[in-house]
Amino acid sequence: MKYRKLGSSGMYVSAIALGNWATHGETVDQDVATACVHKALDLGITTFDTADAYADTKAETMLGEALKGIRREGVEVMTKAFFPTGPGKNDRGLSRKHMMEAINGSLRRLQMDYVDVYQAHRYDYETPLEETMGAFADIVHSGKAHYVGVSEWTVEEIRAGAALAAELGIQLVSNQPQYNMLWRVIEPGVVPACEDLGITQVCWSPLAQGVLTGKYGTAAGPVGGRFTDEDGNLKTEHKFMRASVLERVEKLKVVAGDLGLPLATMAVAWVLANPNVSAAIVGASRPEQLEDTVRASEVILDQATRQRIDDILGDVVERDPAKVESFPQRV
Repeated sequence: MKYRKLGSSGMYVSAIALGNWATHGETVDQDVATACVHKALDLGITTFDTADAYADTKAETMLGEALKGIRREGVEVMTKAFFPTGPGKNDRGLSRKHMMEAINGSLRRLQMDYVDVYQAHRYDYETPLEETMGAFADIVHSGKAHYVGVSEWTVEEIRAGAALAAELGIQLVSNQPQYNMLWRVIEPGVVPACEDLGITQVCWSPLAQGVLTGKYGTAAGPVGGRFTDEDGNLKTEHKFMRASVLERVEKLKVVAGDLGLPLATMAVAWVLANPNVSAAIVGASRPEQLEDTVRASEVILDQATRQRIDDILGDVVERDPAKVESFPQRV
């Protein structure tokens, strides 16, 4: 396992982080979740990403239980607030009221005194940014979080948040965007801005919700997995599940084969090749799934290989910076 600095902070994170979106509390029970976390630790993963909204708060509870007895100083735990965690109007968003209540709820479920990075799961267009960043500052200054991060914020939002964080004496160190070989919308604007600001990326969906494992073949529909329900229907919009994409992904298997790698390993290594990326978040519903993805932290893809990938994927790659995914409140 390789370890990288998170933003301009002095804290290291593992290049592969274990996330529990769509697994803990949804498709796996506590025994399996614990086995996956312990396998991750055995493989050198020290960074764990969750959110209060995952599995209606159960994901945080299961991660906390899985890490029970593990030396707290030896791991980095990241969680988030924004999406609804209850029926009330104040059970969501980034108001001071919700954030103060949300961090306390997260710490209780995680069975921890603090988290290493507390993240805004999306930008809140209904709350003044000054209120949000002020709440973040109080959470950090109270010792309940060490650093602040955001997820899927636009360039303008990141710059404004970083400026307020600096004024308030806290560090905005990370952005958590979707980023993979098929989805590169952060490259034109977000990445250069973050480089200027001392912020790095902790990327979700490096495998494009499983498509870049190659497991779907050229079928245009789902074949089961953690993003499908019992009837085989996709639980969330899966923008990569198209015949045109799957056909190109099949051709990537040849490139990976020439390197002696599983396609999943090459896909995660591609994400880590971006120097502004601190970590790629992977999920696991079985412990053994982590073995291939963890290998990616030591794989270096040369320019010729990256060019082969680009030539194969061609116009199915999404690069439009306007598609940075913010919450649909934004008009």
